[in-house]
Amino acid sequence: MKPKTSHFPQRYADGLRKHLSAKPGAVSGAAGRLGRVASDLGLATLEIARIHERVLVTLDPAAGHGAQARRAESFFVEVIGPIVATYRPAREDRVDRARLAGELGRRTAELATANRLLKAGVAKHRSMASELKAGGVRHARMLKESLRLQGDFQRLTHQALAAQEAERQKLSRELNDEVAQTLLGINVRLVSLKREAHGSTRGLKAEIASTQKLAIRSARSVRLVARRLGTT
Repeated sequence: MKPKTSHFPQRYADGLRKHLSAKPGAVSGAAGRLGRVASDLGLATLEIARIHERVLVTLDPAAGHGAQARRAESFFVEVIGPIVATYRPAREDRVDRARLAGELGRRTAELATANRLLKAGVAKHRSMASELKAGGVRHARMLKESLRLQGDFQRLTHQALAAQEAERQKLSRELNDEVAQTLLGINVRLVSLKREAHGSTRGLKAEIASTQKLAIRSARSVRLVARRLGTT
C-alpha cells in the first residue's frame, strides 16, 4: 500500500466501528466523507472491499451476521459512492475518445485508399493514352500474340484433360480387376469349404452358402461401378 494511503485502513476501521455502535437509523455522514478521502487518495473500489473484509475480521464476530452485517454493507456502499461517481465520467470520456480515435483512423484509412485508387487510375489512363499513341500496328501485333497464346492454352488444356481421362479409365480398370480377383478367390475358397463340410452341421453349410452369395454380389457391384467410371 502506498505511504499516503497506509493510514486509511485504520480510519476505515474507526469509522465502521462507530457506525456499528451507533443507533440504527442515525445519519452521521462519516461514510461519505471517508469515501471522498478514498477518492482523493486514488483508491479503487476493489481496494476498499479488501480493507472492508480485513476490518470485519478484527471486529466483533456478530458484525458479519444479521442486522450488523447489513449495516456494515451499507457503510461500505456509502464509502465507495464517491469513487464510483468519479469512475463513470472518466469511463465515458475514455469511451468517447476511443470511439473518436477509431472513427478518425477509419476515415484516414478510407482517404488513403481513395488516394491510392485515384493515383492508380491516373497512371492507368496515362498508360492507355500512351498505348493508343503507339499506333495501330503495335495494337494488331499484341492482338495476334494474345490469340496465339489463347490457342496454346486451349491445346494444353485439352491435352491435360485427355491425360486425366486416360488415367481415370486406367485406374478404374485396375480397380475392377484387383477387387474382382480378390472376391473370386474368396468365392473359390468358399466352394472348397462347402465341399469339405459334408460332415459338418447344416448351419455351417448355410453360412458358407450365404457368404458365397455375398461375394458374388459384391463382385457384380464393383464391376458395375467400374463400368460407370469408365463411361463418365
